[in-house]
Amino acid sequence: MKHIVKSIMVLGAILLTSCSSQQSLQEYYVDNSENPNFLSIDVPASILKMDAVDLTDTQKEAVESLRKFNLLAFRKNADNEAEYEAERKKVREILKNDDFVELMKINSQYGKGVIKYLGDEDAIDEVIIFGDSSDKGFALVRVLGKDMNPAHIIQLMQAIQKSDYKGEGLGEIGDFLKG
Repeated sequence: MKHIVKSIMVLGAILLTSCSSQQSLQEYYVDNSENPNFLSIDVPASILKMDAVDLTDTQKEAVESLRKFNLLAFRKNADNEAEYEAERKKVREILKNDDFVELMKINSQYGKGVIKYLGDEDAIDEVIIFGDSSDKGFALVRVLGKDMNPAHIIQLMQAIQKSDYKGEGLGEIGDFLKG
């Protein structure tokens, strides 16, 4: 009888720890994709039009490791300031999860942000870019790929700067991200 009780307790503990009450980033995207305060778009990496750009081998490798981008932006206005604060707090809580490894902090004239990733140091599966501007709102970008390398993130940014890409195909969210 002791073994049965012990087994049930172990099973219960496993179930409790696996059913975390914290919302995942993916769930957050899904839950807010229809919210009128959010702009949401999923785009393939091919939208960057990197084929015609003269890239180094490292930059090519970085671009080839990309699959797609999920963009979610909250556009702040006078009517939704309380919701903005609540949503921003939710995102920050999600990003505090130990699974996210911080790559760098961003502090620019447009606002503050952070770049984090999921996966192993030499095989990143997802890069998360969170940027927040107290007057405009916030943007959350998930860069999904296969075996991305942290060093490649900088190479990728340089490659995008070399390209002619100006946000085409992103619609409203491209305008939001531009400023």
